[in-house]
Amino acid sequence: MSTPHNAAAPGQIAKTVLMPGDPLRAQFVAETYLENPVCFNTVRNMLGFTGLYHGRPVSVMGSGMGMPSIGIYSYELFHFYDVERIIRIGTAGGIADEVQLRDVVVGMGACTDSNYAAQFRLPGAFAPIASFRLAEKAVQAARRLGVPVRAGNVLSSDLFYGDDETSLAAWKKMGVLAVEMESAALYMNAARAGKEALCLLTISDCPLRGESLPAEDRQTTFTQMMEIALETAE
Repeated sequence: MSTPHNAAAPGQIAKTVLMPGDPLRAQFVAETYLENPVCFNTVRNMLGFTGLYHGRPVSVMGSGMGMPSIGIYSYELFHFYDVERIIRIGTAGGIADEVQLRDVVVGMGACTDSNYAAQFRLPGAFAPIASFRLAEKAVQAARRLGVPVRAGNVLSSDLFYGDDETSLAAWKKMGVLAVEMESAALYMNAARAGKEALCLLTISDCPLRGESLPAEDRQTTFTQMMEIALETAE
Protein backbone atom coordinates (compact mmCIF):
# COMPACT_ATOMS: atom_id res chain seq x y z
CA MET A 1 0.00 0.00 0.00
CA SER A 2 1.11 3.57 -0.56
CA THR A 3 2.15 5.94 2.24
CA PRO A 4 1.66 9.70 2.58
CA HIS A 5 5.07 10.17 0.93
CA ASN A 6 5.44 7.22 -1.44
CA ALA A 7 2.98 6.14 -4.14
CA ALA A 8 4.68 2.81 -4.91
CA ALA A 9 2.55 -0.32 -4.97
CA PRO A 10 3.72 -3.52 -3.24
CA GLY A 11 6.51 -5.18 -5.22
CA GLN A 12 7.56 -2.04 -7.10
CA ILE A 13 10.59 -1.37 -4.87
CA ALA A 14 13.63 -3.66 -4.82
CA LYS A 15 15.20 -5.09 -1.66
CA THR A 16 18.15 -2.71 -2.12
CA VAL A 17 17.56 1.03 -2.48
CA LEU A 18 20.23 3.57 -3.37
CA MET A 19 19.33 6.87 -1.77
CA PRO A 20 20.85 10.18 -2.83
CA GLY A 21 19.59 13.35 -1.20
CA ASP A 22 18.76 14.95 -4.53
CA PRO A 23 15.86 13.33 -6.44
CA LEU A 24 17.42 14.50 -9.71
CA ARG A 25 20.50 12.47 -8.82
CA ALA A 26 18.17 9.50 -8.37
CA GLN A 27 16.82 10.11 -11.86
CA PHE A 28 20.36 10.39 -13.24
CA VAL A 29 21.38 7.06 -11.69
CA ALA A 30 18.25 5.35 -13.01
CA GLU A 31 18.59 6.69 -16.54
CA THR A 32 22.36 6.16 -16.72
CA TYR A 33 22.83 2.77 -15.10
CA LEU A 34 19.56 0.83 -14.82
CA GLU A 35 17.92 -1.23 -17.53
CA ASN A 36 14.26 -0.43 -18.16
CA PRO A 37 13.85 1.91 -15.18
CA VAL A 38 10.27 2.51 -14.04
CA CYS A 39 9.33 5.51 -11.92
CA PHE A 40 7.38 4.39 -8.84
CA ASN A 41 7.09 7.71 -7.01
CA THR A 42 6.59 11.38 -7.84
CA VAL A 43 4.92 12.50 -4.57
CA ARG A 44 6.48 15.83 -3.51
CA ASN A 45 8.80 15.36 -6.52
CA MET A 46 10.81 12.84 -4.46
CA LEU A 47 11.51 10.67 -7.47
CA GLY A 48 11.96 6.93 -7.14
CA PHE A 49 12.83 4.35 -9.81
CA THR A 50 13.32 0.59 -10.06
CA GLY A 51 15.27 -1.14 -12.81
CA LEU A 52 17.83 -3.85 -13.40
CA TYR A 53 21.57 -3.62 -12.85
CA HIS A 54 23.40 -6.61 -14.32
CA GLY A 55 20.13 -8.51 -14.11
CA ARG A 56 19.44 -7.66 -10.45
CA PRO A 57 16.51 -5.44 -9.37
CA VAL A 58 17.75 -2.20 -7.80
CA SER A 59 15.80 0.88 -6.75
CA VAL A 60 17.00 4.43 -6.35
CA MET A 61 15.07 7.18 -4.58
CA GLY A 62 15.79 10.64 -3.22
CA SER A 63 15.82 11.26 0.52
CA GLY A 64 15.69 15.04 0.68
CA MET A 65 17.91 17.06 3.00
CA GLY A 66 18.44 16.43 6.68
CA MET A 67 17.68 13.73 9.21
CA PRO A 68 13.93 14.38 9.50
CA SER A 69 13.56 13.84 5.75
CA ILE A 70 15.68 10.71 5.36
CA GLY A 71 14.14 9.52 8.62
CA ILE A 72 10.68 9.53 7.02
CA TYR A 73 11.64 7.96 3.69
CA SER A 74 13.93 5.28 5.11
CA TYR A 75 11.38 4.34 7.80
CA GLU A 76 8.70 3.83 5.18
CA LEU A 77 11.02 1.81 2.95
CA PHE A 78 12.12 -0.46 5.80
CA HIS A 79 8.72 -0.93 7.45
CA PHE A 80 6.13 -0.65 4.66
CA TYR A 81 7.98 -1.81 1.53
CA ASP A 82 10.11 -4.66 2.92
CA VAL A 83 13.36 -3.03 1.84
CA GLU A 84 16.31 -4.90 3.36
CA ARG A 85 19.14 -2.43 2.79
CA ILE A 86 19.60 1.23 1.94
CA ILE A 87 22.84 2.65 0.56
CA ARG A 88 23.01 6.40 0.85
CA ILE A 89 24.93 8.02 -2.01
CA GLY A 90 25.37 11.57 -0.87
CA THR A 91 27.62 14.58 -0.77
CA ALA A 92 29.64 15.79 2.17
CA GLY A 93 32.01 18.52 3.24
CA GLY A 94 35.54 17.33 3.91
CA ILE A 95 36.99 18.49 7.21
CA ALA A 96 40.03 16.26 7.73
CA ASP A 97 43.28 17.54 6.23
CA GLU A 98 43.74 14.45 4.07
CA VAL A 99 40.26 14.63 2.51
CA GLN A 100 40.09 16.34 -0.88
CA LEU A 101 37.36 17.36 -3.34
CA ARG A 102 35.80 14.36 -5.14
CA ASP A 103 37.18 11.83 -2.64
CA VAL A 104 34.84 8.95 -1.84
CA VAL A 105 34.25 8.33 1.85
CA VAL A 106 32.75 5.22 3.45
CA GLY A 107 30.91 6.36 6.57
CA MET A 108 31.73 3.63 9.09
CA GLY A 109 30.17 5.62 11.90
CA ALA A 110 28.11 8.78 12.16
CA CYS A 111 28.66 11.24 14.99
CA THR A 112 25.79 13.68 15.38
CA ASP A 113 24.61 16.85 17.10
CA SER A 114 21.01 15.73 16.54
CA ASN A 115 18.50 14.61 19.15
CA TYR A 116 17.14 11.96 16.76
CA ALA A 117 18.04 9.08 19.10
CA ALA A 118 15.92 10.48 21.96
CA GLN A 119 12.83 8.75 20.52
CA PHE A 120 14.31 5.34 21.32
CA ARG A 121 14.51 6.12 25.08
CA LEU A 122 17.89 4.45 25.48
CA PRO A 123 19.69 4.50 28.82
CA GLY A 124 22.80 5.99 27.22
CA ALA A 125 24.27 7.33 23.98
CA PHE A 126 23.77 5.24 20.83
CA ALA A 127 26.64 4.91 18.32
CA PRO A 128 25.16 4.85 14.77
CA ILE A 129 27.29 2.59 12.57
CA ALA A 130 27.17 1.12 9.08
CA SER A 131 26.55 -2.49 8.22
CA PHE A 132 30.04 -3.98 8.22
CA ARG A 133 28.98 -6.48 5.57
CA LEU A 134 27.90 -3.73 3.18
CA ALA A 135 30.94 -1.59 4.01
CA GLU A 136 33.27 -4.51 3.29
CA LYS A 137 31.49 -5.18 -0.02
CA ALA A 138 31.76 -1.51 -0.96
CA VAL A 139 35.48 -1.36 -0.24
CA GLN A 140 36.02 -4.53 -2.28
CA ALA A 141 33.97 -3.07 -5.14
CA ALA A 142 36.00 0.14 -5.01
CA ARG A 143 39.21 -1.86 -5.29
CA ARG A 144 37.89 -3.73 -8.33
CA LEU A 145 36.96 -0.42 -9.93
CA GLY A 146 40.31 1.12 -9.05
CA VAL A 147 38.72 3.86 -6.93
CA PRO A 148 40.53 4.83 -3.72
CA VAL A 149 38.21 5.34 -0.76
CA ARG A 150 38.60 6.67 2.75
CA ALA A 151 36.71 4.95 5.58
CA GLY A 152 35.97 6.39 8.98
CA ASN A 153 33.73 8.60 11.08
CA VAL A 154 31.51 11.28 9.58
CA LEU A 155 29.41 13.95 11.28
CA SER A 156 25.66 14.10 10.67
CA SER A 157 24.65 17.63 11.58
CA ASP A 158 21.22 19.18 11.98
CA LEU A 159 22.71 22.52 10.93
CA PHE A 160 23.85 23.70 7.52
CA TYR A 161 24.19 27.33 8.61
CA GLY A 162 25.42 26.96 12.17
CA ASP A 163 26.15 29.82 14.56
CA ASP A 164 29.26 28.21 16.09
CA GLU A 165 32.14 28.85 13.71
CA THR A 166 34.46 26.57 15.70
CA SER A 167 32.34 23.42 15.66
CA LEU A 168 33.87 21.74 12.59
CA ALA A 169 37.38 22.32 13.89
CA ALA A 170 36.37 20.57 17.12
CA TRP A 171 35.07 17.53 15.25
CA LYS A 172 38.20 17.55 13.11
CA LYS A 173 40.28 17.13 16.29
CA MET A 174 38.43 13.86 16.90
CA GLY A 175 39.40 12.45 13.50
CA VAL A 176 36.04 13.00 11.80
CA LEU A 177 36.52 12.92 8.04
CA ALA A 178 33.53 14.84 6.71
CA VAL A 179 30.23 16.49 7.58
CA GLU A 180 26.81 15.78 6.06
CA MET A 181 23.21 15.75 7.30
CA GLU A 182 21.61 12.31 6.98
CA SER A 183 23.72 9.26 7.85
CA ALA A 184 23.08 9.04 11.60
CA ALA A 185 19.29 8.91 11.18
CA LEU A 186 19.57 6.29 8.44
CA TYR A 187 21.84 4.13 10.60
CA MET A 188 19.50 4.44 13.59
CA ASN A 189 16.42 3.56 11.54
CA ALA A 190 18.20 0.55 10.09
CA ALA A 191 19.29 -0.62 13.52
CA ARG A 192 15.79 -0.29 14.96
CA ALA A 193 14.26 -2.13 11.99
CA GLY A 194 16.87 -4.90 12.00
CA LYS A 195 17.93 -3.94 8.48
CA GLU A 196 21.21 -2.84 6.83
CA ALA A 197 22.48 0.58 5.82
CA LEU A 198 25.63 2.13 4.41
CA CYS A 199 26.57 5.68 3.52
CA LEU A 200 28.90 6.41 0.61
CA LEU A 201 29.80 10.07 0.30
CA THR A 202 31.57 12.16 -2.31
CA ILE A 203 33.33 15.28 -1.08
CA SER A 204 31.66 18.26 -2.75
CA ASP A 205 33.29 20.98 -0.65
CA CYS A 206 35.90 21.54 2.04
CA PRO A 207 34.41 24.28 4.23
CA LEU A 208 37.47 24.79 6.41
CA ARG A 209 39.50 25.53 3.27
CA GLY A 210 36.84 27.42 1.32
CA GLU A 211 36.79 24.90 -1.56
CA SER A 212 33.63 23.72 -3.36
CA LEU A 213 32.21 22.22 -6.55
CA PRO A 214 29.21 23.60 -8.50
CA ALA A 215 25.70 22.20 -8.01
CA GLU A 216 25.63 20.58 -11.47
CA ASP A 217 28.68 18.49 -10.59
CA ARG A 218 26.96 17.30 -7.41
CA GLN A 219 23.95 16.18 -9.42
CA THR A 220 25.55 14.32 -12.31
CA THR A 221 29.29 13.74 -12.07
CA PHE A 222 29.87 11.72 -8.90
CA THR A 223 29.83 8.53 -10.90
CA GLN A 224 32.54 6.66 -8.98
CA MET A 225 30.41 6.66 -5.82
CA MET A 226 27.35 5.61 -7.81
CA GLU A 227 29.19 2.71 -9.44
CA ILE A 228 30.58 1.48 -6.11
CA ALA A 229 27.05 1.53 -4.66
CA LEU A 230 25.59 -0.33 -7.64
CA GLU A 231 28.29 -2.99 -7.39
CA THR A 232 27.50 -3.32 -3.67
CA ALA A 233 23.74 -3.69 -4.25
CA GLU A 234 22.26 -7.18 -4.15
